[in-house]
Amino acid sequence: MANKKIIYTFAYSNTFLFLYRLSKVLNISEAATIAIHSMGIIARSKDSLNVQQIADLTGFSKNHTAKVLQQLVKNNFLTSSRGPKGGFIIKKNPSTITLMDIYKIIEGDIETEETLCKMHCDNCPFSNCIFGGLNEKFNREFKDYLMEKTLATI
Repeated sequence: MANKKIIYTFAYSNTFLFLYRLSKVLNISEAATIAIHSMGIIARSKDSLNVQQIADLTGFSKNHTAKVLQQLVKNNFLTSSRGPKGGFIIKKNPSTITLMDIYKIIEGDIETEETLCKMHCDNCPFSNCIFGGLNEKFNREFKDYLMEKTLATI
């Protein structure tokens, strides 16, 4: 099992680091991060994986991971089975599931026109946004990234 953890950690390190850095700008929830990483791990596994295995691989709590995985089951992305040999398996072809599909289940769609500035535009003393539209650009680029990446390409 230790070898699998190293392989999975390495395989997902680039995506995890990318999401971790963006989470400070885009405020990605822990639930969305759990969903995307769990789906990636399950998609690559030849066997079903239980909640404890996924929690161990991702470092998130077993309870929060279970709650997120149940949302993915409810939305027909995963199949779950109970018992000693139970666990989760991917329900669809990984090449047809984008990271945006997963993100939407947890967070809803990303608004690319919405500003993340806490100053309401009507009250802003500046004629042009002080952030120069960076918030909208970040949202657009992040959404494009999630839409072009599938579980098969990460």
